[in-house]
Amino acid sequence: MKRQIVLDTETTGLDPRDGHRIIEIGCVELMGRRRSGRVFHRYLNPDRAIPEDSTAIHGITDADVAECPRFPELAQEFFEFVDGAELIIHNAPFDVGFLNAELTEAGWPQLEDHCQILDTLQEARHRHPGQKNDLDSLCVRYEVDNRSRDKHGALLDSEILADVYLALSGGQESLELAAEEPSPAAAAERLLAREDVSQREPLPVVEPTAEEWAAHRQFLERIQETSGGCLWLERDGGGEAP
Repeated sequence: MKRQIVLDTETTGLDPRDGHRIIEIGCVELMGRRRSGRVFHRYLNPDRAIPEDSTAIHGITDADVAECPRFPELAQEFFEFVDGAELIIHNAPFDVGFLNAELTEAGWPQLEDHCQILDTLQEARHRHPGQKNDLDSLCVRYEVDNRSRDKHGALLDSEILADVYLALSGGQESLELAAEEPSPAAAAERLLAREDVSQREPLPVVEPTAEEWAAHRQFLERIQETSGGCLWLERDGGGEAP
């Protein structure tokens, strides 16, 4: 059964090369395109100030993360959660860039060496060229409820992206309410249980009365008068009763 992790981060800024750090990680696990119920959600102390323009986006302040662990303290827990899975990320280069920077600093391998990575932004651009493909626009397009998303949040955005991904990549058959596919044995039993058509009673054939034949001929004659010809009259001996 394929294991996938829908992942999102919140950060202090746009580029780890400028000294910006991760302050929130949110992950939702899918097993066989169904939510397993397992999540990974942590806030992180970035050891630097969070700019006001970043706080305006995600609502996280310096005070919110002052007592939170640093990334190296939970790097092993995070790596073990995602190891071997396919990561589903919207605008993957952004999040992967930050995570790889943090992993390198903590002495852990790069994500792409242990995980497959699927970028839903690129998938959406391929499927909907020339249209807006940010997460909010995809929620509208695929009728995913995002009313609680007044600010960005790593876990909330991962939960929303999970629903968007399932719709984007093939529909809702994999949601928890979907019916299970029958096994080959069950399908064979259903087939054998069906009634053999060759054993059915033949349908009764009821011959029309003389009055019904006469009415039929009058109808054909009206067709001939209107259209200038009637194939049934020509084929069936003038529409006479057998």
